[in-house]
Amino acid sequence: MPLARLAALHGVATSYSPSPGRTVQAPDSAVVATLAALGVDASTPEAIGHALEAREAEIRERLLPPTVVARPGREPAAVADLPPGTSLRIETEQGETRASALGLPPGVHALHATAPDGRTARAHLVVAPDHVPGPSGRTYGLLVQLYSLLSERSWGMGDLGDLTELAAWAGRSLGAGFVQVNPLHAAVPGAPTDPSPYRPSSRRFPDPVHLRVEDIPEYAYLAGPDREKAQGVLGRAAALRASVLDKGALIDRDAVWALKRESLELVRNVPLGPGRRAAYQDFLAAEGQALEDHATWYALAEVHGPDWHTWPEGLKDPRSAETARAREEQRDRVDFHTLLAWLTDAQLATAQRTAHDAGMPIGLVHDLAVGVHPGGADAWALQDHLAAGMTVGAPPDAFNARGQDWGLPPWRPDRLAASGYAPYRDLLRALFRHAGALRVDHVMGLFRLWWIPQGQPPTEGTYVRYDAEAMLAVLALEADRAGALVIGEDLGTVEPGVRETLHDRGILGTSVLWFERDWDGTGLPLPPEEWRADCLATATTHDLPSTASRLTGDHVGLRAELGLLTRPVDEERAEAATDVGEWLALLARLGLLPDGPVDEEEQIRAVHRFLLRTPARMIGLWLPDTVGDRRPQNLPGTWDQYPNWRLPIADAEGRPVTLEQLAASPRLRALIDVLRA
Repeated sequence: MPLARLAALHGVATSYSPSPGRTVQAPDSAVVATLAALGVDASTPEAIGHALEAREAEIRERLLPPTVVARPGREPAAVADLPPGTSLRIETEQGETRASALGLPPGVHALHATAPDGRTARAHLVVAPDHVPGPSGRTYGLLVQLYSLLSERSWGMGDLGDLTELAAWAGRSLGAGFVQVNPLHAAVPGAPTDPSPYRPSSRRFPDPVHLRVEDIPEYAYLAGPDREKAQGVLGRAAALRASVLDKGALIDRDAVWALKRESLELVRNVPLGPGRRAAYQDFLAAEGQALEDHATWYALAEVHGPDWHTWPEGLKDPRSAETARAREEQRDRVDFHTLLAWLTDAQLATAQRTAHDAGMPIGLVHDLAVGVHPGGADAWALQDHLAAGMTVGAPPDAFNARGQDWGLPPWRPDRLAASGYAPYRDLLRALFRHAGALRVDHVMGLFRLWWIPQGQPPTEGTYVRYDAEAMLAVLALEADRAGALVIGEDLGTVEPGVRETLHDRGILGTSVLWFERDWDGTGLPLPPEEWRADCLATATTHDLPSTASRLTGDHVGLRAELGLLTRPVDEERAEAATDVGEWLALLARLGLLPDGPVDEEEQIRAVHRFLLRTPARMIGLWLPDTVGDRRPQNLPGTWDQYPNWRLPIADAEGRPVTLEQLAASPRLRALIDVLRA
């Protein structure tokens, strides 16, 4: 079928398998729309014929694909397949010129080829290590959503000062090896701002809402009326903090940001000293156009709103003359947002340095979201690399018959390859800069993503394949340069071969206790010795019930209360109780539970004793589990029915627990003693 052949040549699937032995055809309309988003007209049989002929001729006649991948000491297949007599010239990142693709240093080099028949080609040559760095030994660490970790000094939500304190305490007093946080990406401003850290405006730059304002050096030099104003803001910040900690209010990101922005406008009036000014100038030079675009979007959003699609026509193009004029007209605001990016980067650096000084071998584990908000800064600045009119999601499966639409525009694989994966490389380099490891959310997206035409349900989509070899090579290159680990979130339905490929590249997987069962056999809980070693093993995540909630069955009651159950509540409770009972029985057989009745705290400790019995290289402790928190941070399938991403860490009775109280908690100490043993 011509449409299927054309789609295959562009990496677009015409069918998929939601389960073994079952194949579903993708709608032709989805295939046609996806090809259109890739710049291919498949709207009529005639158009399909022309596009197919053009694509086949392009592949037949080209010497090299736009990006070629090589591993050290090996000649890439694309070079080996060149016609005999083809001459090569390679300009390396290091400024050398070579005539062979063998023995090249790691990097992204320019490869020029000239065939005997006169054809020429230029390609990006990515030379990457075989593996990303691995953990030096076995370690455990804490998992936390930073906004939920309030202290007696934060302004109503957790901040980078709290993260620094947590890292120092966990490393020095608890022997922890890492702290994993949610994505700290910059959010889309709004009223209200979307609180989800997984739908950001920019993944390249962190959000200044996380700043600890008092830790900015210039803050100490506020004087006169500005000092008085800053003191007034501190008083309002204390009241906002008390509303969350003492009165049970939800975390209000917008209220926190309003106070911080007011103070930051004052701080910017304090001149930078010569050393600070030099450091700032270095940051501006290093970040270059990407930072200028980022700050310009935020400055223009203050005037025209937070969705660039609604801006005046000339401003929709970041490279237009109108945008250049607007940037200069708003230069003061652009400079304000570049300053915020630098200040936030500096506090991230402090947090990671503190973690290492506290003895953590890994330190901070940052989180990379799948994509960005379609109206935000990255989507505006990188629109040439994103597929217009498409969003990313998931097809229907056994867990969600309607599929999922995450509302995120996908990378265009063709544009990524043509650029040598430049925006992807820049993104990774920025995230690795202050990280000992990077968690990649939905790591399967490096292989393929489910594209959905905007306005259509998730069922009307199809898969688009990426050059996984190139995506993984760039990831390995940047991780190796940073000396950082990579953890892939590979939960749920995973295409055959993906986990094996990730393992071969040294990328750790994610294993959550309740999902680790013998799915191909008895269906019973998987004994610890049968778990994989190259993973981060945890009892839960931010999208799942806390361990206390799972053990008590509270999560079923919550879903019933919100109308999320698809079966009678008694059936759901019975199934949940059976699930927990099977795990507790295994824990008892392994001698991880004492004889006789045991309370919830002892059961949670037994769960973590079990994790230690597995060969997992990294063990993650969900910080709310240390105090018996019952509430999930995010409840998939809800929007305004549940306060997703707005809950402080709390105890079993729902009372917020500060960082200072966590540090003094006997319950936490008893659980930590299990992991330290």
